[in-house]
Amino acid sequence: MSKGVTAKSKDYARWYTDVITKAQLADYGPVKGTMVIRPYGFSLWELVKDAFDCRFKETGHLNAYFPLFIPKSFLSKEAEHVAGFAKECAVVTHHRLIADSDGEGLVVDPDSALDEEVIVRPTSETVIWAMYKKWIQSYRDLPILINQWANVVRWEMRTRLFLRTTEFLWQEGHTAHATAKEAEDETRQILEIYREVAEDELAIPVFSGLKTDAEKFAGAEHTYCIEAMMGDRRALQAGTSHNLGQNFARAFDVTFQNEENQEQHVYATSWGVSTRLIGAIAMVHGDDKGLRLPPRIAPKQVVTIPIGKSEEEIGNVLDYLETPLQELRENRIRVHIDDRAGVTPGFKFNEWEMKGAPLRIEVGARDMEVNSVMVVRRDTGEKMSLSKEGLSKEIPRLLETVQLSLYEQAKSFRDENTFSLESYDEFKSIIADTSGFVKCGWDGDSATEATIQKETKATIRCILFEQKVDGLNCIFSGKPAKHEVIFGKSY
Repeated sequence: MSKGVTAKSKDYARWYTDVITKAQLADYGPVKGTMVIRPYGFSLWELVKDAFDCRFKETGHLNAYFPLFIPKSFLSKEAEHVAGFAKECAVVTHHRLIADSDGEGLVVDPDSALDEEVIVRPTSETVIWAMYKKWIQSYRDLPILINQWANVVRWEMRTRLFLRTTEFLWQEGHTAHATAKEAEDETRQILEIYREVAEDELAIPVFSGLKTDAEKFAGAEHTYCIEAMMGDRRALQAGTSHNLGQNFARAFDVTFQNEENQEQHVYATSWGVSTRLIGAIAMVHGDDKGLRLPPRIAPKQVVTIPIGKSEEEIGNVLDYLETPLQELRENRIRVHIDDRAGVTPGFKFNEWEMKGAPLRIEVGARDMEVNSVMVVRRDTGEKMSLSKEGLSKEIPRLLETVQLSLYEQAKSFRDENTFSLESYDEFKSIIADTSGFVKCGWDGDSATEATIQKETKATIRCILFEQKVDGLNCIFSGKPAKHEVIFGKSY
């Protein structure tokens, strides 16, 4: 275990905070509930962001930006939507500060009250649909496929770095369509992008499915999601895609002339993932030494540590490695050389283990004598001596091996802690004592769902796409199941 890091088995929440701060992903901001994303953490976020962004663009979506401030009256136009955010809204009432009577501080100028209070963006549906009303007149204007990378503010009382903070970064897609089918196809297409990035890039296995009415997005017809299991066996909602039907179009009176020259309301979707995925990466893959980053999104895929007793010896190692490292860079491998003076190799080893670099190359005089390098895998700790000449081929292969290894480890952990049950007593025991996911039948009754949540604190994470309900009974009522679902306690 790395120095100063609480063991996962001793206090998981403390372990998580230790890793996030000591790996220099983030720190606490001066305002309660806020965080500072440090350069290493932001580099990780940029790589995650790029994995999504390129896929959005490949499917025809365009990035735009909408205002941070939203007129309060806008949130009143879609009652169900605003009810989901009202308690978390930050409200701006004045626009100026003045010196206090003593001239030693600042106070709000009472004469600077806004004519209409504005909300600091908790989500952008309302302001975007106000603009869509201006932009959409005909079916020729559709579809509109817009995504926004932005920050949002939701005034949380209980916060945790990356997982739940007052301000966070995310993307929010908002699209407008001529038909219900187009909107549904869009919603499912985005969910598949979310699943693909989570599993292929972040190495996080997920369950995909439909949210229940009780769990869906406020104002949506229905919500699709991907759900992941964290290292403490709790669920994390890793991404959501919402079919909004015509709700927002009606609220903002957004209509268009169809090909038959008839006026009708457009169909809408919205979808988003956020910086909570950084927390998910840490919780799914991390161990008592710190992060273990999947190579495809690791800011530093290969960290090279030259070992020598003098600047001359360090220089000799760097000369020795110049050609193979340049070949790796030309192969688009993110290589970092840690040649900091006055820092021991052991300290560097521990630091890069903490930061989760997938591969570490250690080279000293003995390695150079036999024309080799020492390579250490972060996922398993395995050390291997490799020929210097073979690095340009071996390192890319090893990175892919580490990527797959992390996914398989996470999937095995999830599968070992997902229980198919038919007894409610067993259900309660698993949720209370073991946590994890329970795959079981549900009769589709919201009262059943609410009772289970009240008694166990577990919620239906999703209604699985792949249903096996023949002969399946509801875990609670014993009635024939309408759906096969995943239950779990969540963040």
